[in-house]
Amino acid sequence: MDVTRGLQAVFFDMDGLLVDSERLWLDVEHEVMAWLGVGWGSQHQEALVGGSLERTVAYMLALSGPVASSEEVGRRLLDGMGERLSAHVPLMPGAKELLAQVQDAGLPAALVTSSHRRLLEHALDGIGREFFTVTVAGDEVANTKPAPDPYLTAARLLNVTPGRCVALEDSLTGIAAAEAAGCVTVAVPSVAAIPPAPGRTVVTSLTEVDLPRLRGLVSIRPAQPGSAAAHAV
Repeated sequence: MDVTRGLQAVFFDMDGLLVDSERLWLDVEHEVMAWLGVGWGSQHQEALVGGSLERTVAYMLALSGPVASSEEVGRRLLDGMGERLSAHVPLMPGAKELLAQVQDAGLPAALVTSSHRRLLEHALDGIGREFFTVTVAGDEVANTKPAPDPYLTAARLLNVTPGRCVALEDSLTGIAAAEAAGCVTVAVPSVAAIPPAPGRTVVTSLTEVDLPRLRGLVSIRPAQPGSAAAHAV
C-alpha cells in the first residue's frame, strides 16, 4: 500500500471544537466590554470567532475608544477565561470518543489553537493530555489563524505531510488556516455557519465523525508526495 495515501495524523482545534468554550468567551467579553463602558452582543463574537487574542483586543478598543491599554484588556480576557477553565472544562459532544479512537489507532494527534498557552494548559487538564502528541498555541507561532503557520508547525513537529492529515475546526478562520496549510478539513460550525467547499466536509456535531470517516476523506485525495507545505515552517 502507498503510505502517502493513508491518514498520517489528526489535528484538532480547541475552542468551540473540543471545548464548549464559546459561551464562556462570550461571558468574559461581556464583562470586559462592560468595564470598558460599551455593549457587546453575539454579532461581535461571530465576527471574531476563531481569531487571535490580539485581534479581539483591537476590535474591542475600536468599539470603546482608547480608554484602556491593549495589555490591560488582554490580561482581563485571559484572567476571565483562565478562571472559568480552571474550574471546569466543558467538552463538546463526541469529543472524547473521537480522541479515544485516534489514540487507540496509534495515530498522532495535535491540538492546534489560537488561544494562548496559558489557556491551552487549563483546557488540557479537562480534555486529557494523553490524547495529544503535540500542542501548538496561538502565542507560539509568528502568525496565528487564519495564517497556515499553526498547522504547518504541527505537521513539522509530527514529521507528517499536511495533505495526509485531517484538521477539524469550528470556525471559518480556523478552516482557512488548515486549508492554507494543505490539510483535508472537517468543519463543525459553532458560532457562525461554514459553507461546503472542495476538500472540506461540513457536519453539525463531532458525533457524526469517526476514524473510518476521517481515513476515507484522506484516501480519496490524490497523493501529494514531497508537499512543500510540510517544510514551510
